[in-house]
Amino acid sequence: MPVMEFLERNAREYPNEIALVELNPEEKDTRRTTWKEYELIQPDRFEPYRREITWGVFNEKANRFANMLLGRGIKKGDKVAILMYNCLEWLPIYFGVLKTGAIAVPFNFRYDAGEILYCTELAEVDIIVFGPAFIGRIEANAERLSKGRLLIYVGDNCPTFAESYHELVADCSSQGPDIPITDEDFGAIYFSSGTTGFPKAILHKHQSLTQAAEMEQKHHATGREDTFLCIPPLYHTGAKFHWMGSLVAGSKAVLLKGTRPETILSAISKERCTIVWLLVPWAQDILDALDVGQLHLEDYELSQWRLMHIGAQPVPPSLIRRWKEYFPNHAYDTNYGLSESTGPGCVHLGMENIHKVGAIGVPGYRWECKIVDEDGKEVARGDVGELCVKGPGLMTCYYRDGKATADALKDGWLCTGDMAMQDEDGFYFLVDRKKDVIVSGGENIYPVQIEDFLRRHDKIKDVAVIGLPDRRLGEKTAAIIELRDGMECTEAEIDEFCRELPRYKRPKEIIFNDIPRNATGKIEKPKLRKMYGADQLVAQENRA
Repeated sequence: MPVMEFLERNAREYPNEIALVELNPEEKDTRRTTWKEYELIQPDRFEPYRREITWGVFNEKANRFANMLLGRGIKKGDKVAILMYNCLEWLPIYFGVLKTGAIAVPFNFRYDAGEILYCTELAEVDIIVFGPAFIGRIEANAERLSKGRLLIYVGDNCPTFAESYHELVADCSSQGPDIPITDEDFGAIYFSSGTTGFPKAILHKHQSLTQAAEMEQKHHATGREDTFLCIPPLYHTGAKFHWMGSLVAGSKAVLLKGTRPETILSAISKERCTIVWLLVPWAQDILDALDVGQLHLEDYELSQWRLMHIGAQPVPPSLIRRWKEYFPNHAYDTNYGLSESTGPGCVHLGMENIHKVGAIGVPGYRWECKIVDEDGKEVARGDVGELCVKGPGLMTCYYRDGKATADALKDGWLCTGDMAMQDEDGFYFLVDRKKDVIVSGGENIYPVQIEDFLRRHDKIKDVAVIGLPDRRLGEKTAAIIELRDGMECTEAEIDEFCRELPRYKRPKEIIFNDIPRNATGKIEKPKLRKMYGADQLVAQENRA
């Protein structure tokens, strides 16, 4: 069943109930809105920016956009790119695309002008829908982007090279289009994160989208009374498909702009959020603010908050232990997934398994997993190998990249590129990215294990371990360490702390600096390798 049917059901059964809230407590808004279903904001009132939309209006907006696209000649299999920050328009536009039978193509909002052009041409995009923040990036290649394509602008003061979204949909029918769509039709193209080079276009059928939505609702027991707080960007499969648990349940969600600890807790308190998905840095910031007394839990209404879950990256067990000290009644969960597996959940810890913190979990709803060696043979339990997954949310292919598809999909299994092991209880533990493994003096060193250890140090806020070129060992381990605010630390102090590690795992170089992370919280290790690896190699060559 295509996911649009959940939206249509919610519009029928709960038309006047709130579906989405767009909230930015850090922005003061004095603008009037032209959308009749929103409460008018008077010019002399200064209030945090907040809009809301019901399930009925959500569906009507999706239908209007779908009918507009059909009127402009869009048909099944065409591609519509979405390049916007999180806002109330985002999801109705996404669902409008799906209702036409076209393929939704969300763009990473961090793409520069060249990357936008590259992904547009790779995915053979027919229409680009973009917001105010991207005018300059679209305009930089407007002549090439507009050639044979429609550019649609969502916002005030439409640029001359685009057409206005609000004007285009104003007179379109709010009735759903009569386009037959099945689970086997193509529904979306997502892009790999690009942390390993140029993004690859990942093609999914509607079956993948429905699988992800139903799995999320099942994993977190999302019900009609829940309210989900969504902070990460909707272009990413993680945010969108975690939200789709609310779609399946027919419950409210809040799109929050802002990641400061007080912003997050205020939104949870005022909007009565019950399920919150955090990235590791945000959870760490909340704990740090509580530790130093910048936040006081008694200032917020948090009794309804039942679940905190984290995904998109390995979660330090020490963080969850600290979290439970402040929030002993919270259920905790983590999910593992890739855009190739329609985002989070192909491996899933489960709220009942907090005793296994550190594991990524067991196979998710309708998924299978195995760990294989270099020859594709399953390894013995307890041994490290490459994690492979199989299930109904698997990608069809890397669009227009047969070689990459053949490398990743083998006999119906996705080779994830992540190194993992399975313990005696059947739980999977992520060891590291295959390409991040450091080979030093013939020993395989897994950076995640060292990172987890170093995060136990009470002065360390974040850490990334990478391999740097070494004439004798081939590679040596280097730890880039970001300290907590106001803390001072020396290399000698870190060296002493690391004496608990086996000698071969101890970092050979300590670098104090900020840790770069992408929009979904993943450490940008290629950027760190470029920053430090090339410099090290040049220095070695100069000394030789």
